[in-house]
Parts: sequence; C-alpha cells; structure tokens
Amino acid sequence: MAVTAKQVKELREQTGAGMMDCKKALTETDGDMEKAVEWLREKGMSKAAKKADRIAAEGSASIEVDGNTAVIFELNAETDFVTKNDQFKAMLSELGKHLVKQQPATVEAALEQPLHGEGETLQDYITSQVAKIGEKISLRRFAIVTKGDNDAFGAYTHMGGRIGVLSVLEGTTDETVAKDVAMHAAAVNPRYVTRDEVPEEEVNAEREVLKKEALNEGKPEHIVEKMVEGRLNKFYEGIVFTEQAFVKDPDQKVKQYVSEKGASIKGFVRYEVGEGMEKKEENFAEEVMNQVNK
Repeated sequence: MAVTAKQVKELREQTGAGMMDCKKALTETDGDMEKAVEWLREKGMSKAAKKADRIAAEGSASIEVDGNTAVIFELNAETDFVTKNDQFKAMLSELGKHLVKQQPATVEAALEQPLHGEGETLQDYITSQVAKIGEKISLRRFAIVTKGDNDAFGAYTHMGGRIGVLSVLEGTTDETVAKDVAMHAAAVNPRYVTRDEVPEEEVNAEREVLKKEALNEGKPEHIVEKMVEGRLNKFYEGIVFTEQAFVKDPDQKVKQYVSEKGASIKGFVRYEVGEGMEKKEENFAEEVMNQVNK
C-alpha cells in the first residue's frame, strides 16, 4: 500500500526516528502503525525519542576550513566520553563538511537541509546517530566565517574540542601566526578585538565603579580622574584582545605580536562547550558505589 506523508509524520513524532526510516518502517509493515513502531524499536531507531528530554551539555567544538570559508560549530552530547567515540568524530567531520559547503543561515535551517545537498536531512542524520551512539546529540550553534585571499584563518581546538577558536588575520597568509592568535583567545577568552568595540555604556559603568573605589580609598578628588583613567587600562587588558599580554610572550601585547607580522586581527569566534547551559549535577563515585552495593 502507498504510505502517506501524514503517516510518516505521525510515526516520526511517536518515535523520533528519521523521516526515511519511518517511511521504510511503514512500507515494511503495510502501513500498520503499531507494527511500524515495533519495527523501528527492533532496529534501534526509536531510541532517540527516549533521549529527547535529556540534558546534553557536553560534546565538542569543531572547525572545518574550505578555501576562503570556514565554520566553527558546537555539537553536544550527554557525556564527554562520547567525544572519544569514532562515530561521534565521524559526525563532526560530516557536519563540518556540510555546514561549510551548504552555509545555512541558522541551526533550524541547517537541520532541514539534505545532508551534503542530497538524501536524508541533517536532523534525520543526527537522529539516526543518536540510536547508534546511545546518547542525545544536538547541533547547538555554528558560525560561518570568510576571509580574503591575502588573509589567514587560525583554527585551534583545546582539550579535545572543549574549547574551539577560529580567528581571521588580515595582511598575512601565515596560518601559524593566526593559530597562535586563536590559541591566545582559547586561553584568555577576550570579549572584544579592540578598545573601540567596547560599548560606551560598559566603559562608563566601569569608570563609575573605579571612581567610587578610589574615593573610598580616601584619594583626593582632584587626582581621582587621572587614577580612574589609569585603572581603566587594566580593565581593557582584561577584555580586549589587542590589549592583552600575549600568552606565548607576556612581555609584548597581542597587538605588538600581530603588528610585527604585518597583520591585524579581523575577528574571532570562541566556543566553549556547554557555556551558558544548565548541566546535570552528578556524583560519579556515589553512582559507582550504588552499583557495587546492589
């Protein structure tokens, strides 16, 4: 019998299995919904539905470069053990290649695209991998970055992808320099490239705090303003990329290192896996003891 789109949609909503898998299940069972659910369960494809509400705040940040285009993205899983799994690593490769080539505008748009422009959708591909790997997996975010012919990408991942940084340098094609800059961003976590990028209201708020601190220290009002401006330099060093001491040579600032290479920092994207996400509190030792005592 012919399988309808409505049946496929209903089965997919029940099981969480991929669209093509649902269609195949219905075809194999002559459109019998209960038998189709059982067919998917036996194949392990409905496991994904049971994992949909779990917290996935671990995972990896990954980078894929293709000529003058690059993508940095975060793929989440439930445990950091999965990031060492060959299937998970293969997923990172497949998703990276898809994103850098297809260049979707949003995560939602990406999930609806056919993988590599053909076949199952990205969402269906991820769902099928959930069944195989056994954990909830989700594409959280990505950024597509482009550069000029005379520029360089710096790609750096730290701690197996716990932190990922993609930098772009103008005026040089030396990827080693660009990677050094990315490494610095991974270690120090700047928020802005230059002082000019820091919002005025943020600077003014910091200036007021520093002014009150100086007055509370008993400093005369006529010298407070000069003190505040001097202390603002420390504030900038904490959040501005070019003002920070370079991690590989603290005797010079990042802007000096980059300038000596005839370059400037065009921008960077830094992802730390799980940042801003609520993570499940677990006591691994207690869990092991509970299993031992059963």
